[in-house]
Amino acid sequence: MDITAFTSYRDKIVSNCSKVILGKDEKILLLLISFICSGHVLLEDVPGTGKTMLLRAFAKTIGGDFKRIQFTPDLLPSDLTGIHFFNQKTSDFEFRPGPLFANIVLADEINRATPRTQSSLLEAMEERQISIDGITFPLDSPYMVMATQNPLESYGTFPLPEAQMDRFIMRLSLGYMSREEELSVMARVSTVDILESLEQVVTIEETNVIRKNFTNVKVSDDVAGYMMDIVELTRSKSGLEVGISTRGAMALYKAAQASAALAGRDYCIPEDVRFVAPYVLAHRLNINPTSNKTSTELIDEIISEVNVPLEQL
Repeated sequence: MDITAFTSYRDKIVSNCSKVILGKDEKILLLLISFICSGHVLLEDVPGTGKTMLLRAFAKTIGGDFKRIQFTPDLLPSDLTGIHFFNQKTSDFEFRPGPLFANIVLADEINRATPRTQSSLLEAMEERQISIDGITFPLDSPYMVMATQNPLESYGTFPLPEAQMDRFIMRLSLGYMSREEELSVMARVSTVDILESLEQVVTIEETNVIRKNFTNVKVSDDVAGYMMDIVELTRSKSGLEVGISTRGAMALYKAAQASAALAGRDYCIPEDVRFVAPYVLAHRLNINPTSNKTSTELIDEIISEVNVPLEQL
């Protein structure tokens, strides 16, 4: 396992994306971890913080076919998956693929579409295939759905159900820039122009090698047990109705491995788990309505309560 390939891959992608989004290197790294794990990302924040720009910059950086879908209440499942239409020239039905047939799919304002349309994403996200009229079409690799939503505005939106939230390996939030960073953004040329000039810095072949080999990162029994302690505590913690699923535990394991590899190590340490856990686990929790804490606050509490395994000298 060539660990320098991971650090070089990380540096090229983070530095290229940071040309568009300033001061968010950690979020770019988390987005990269999700991509390496073959996961999907939900970017949740107030309007105007650069959610769509970050995802477009990431898509251009890694290359591959990219499609953007603006979700609206009148969007139909067939608008995403595609349809069979009758070709009068050939007197036969032909399949016209929808925008889900791409390497990187940006689902903008995903919670504005109806549950019926949202559910059309589930098969593509989980099984990397789409079934239409009894025919199954495999999707190309790599494949990633990156979705955005505004958590504050509820008018005309349809909240994502728990089953769909569980399909996203991470939920990220950009937040506001620092004063200095925002001043520099205000004074520079248009972000759209910078995005247009952005170039692909890694090949699909490089990406496939990275995504295939990150699972070779070693996870000791102590570190794996540490992850399970965190997961099991979510299932008994007061204030939570439903804890982390097995899918969530598997996502935490993979994300910790990817974090270690991108940090230049072929072994996982508790710090890798603590780094990714809030982003991998918080959106999967079902909070009791009587609780006055957010899912992120509860996950932080749980992580602080679990004993960290120490190295035996």
